[in-house]
Amino acid sequence: MLQLENLNILPYISAYLILISLLAVFLTIRDKRAAKRQKWRVKERTLLLVAALGGSVAMLLTMWAIRHKTKHAKFMIGIPVILVLQVALVLFVTTL
Repeated sequence: MLQLENLNILPYISAYLILISLLAVFLTIRDKRAAKRQKWRVKERTLLLVAALGGSVAMLLTMWAIRHKTKHAKFMIGIPVILVLQVALVLFVTTL
């Protein structure tokens, strides 16, 4: 079993996840504000990429909190699927 604590990378992984989560929250809120003001929007593929890179939990919670893109199947199905795949990947890597 791979133990991340022994690799001394846990602080770096934690810092990365915090930063990518903050980016996910920022982009989701920015897109919501832009939608209301009919301004330049964040591309959907950018939002999905940030979710795939580790910001899925933060983005999903933010979307629910501000009611943004909650009627879009691409996001309401896609982000939970990304999250499940991320959890599966973590479980796979930590059980090697």
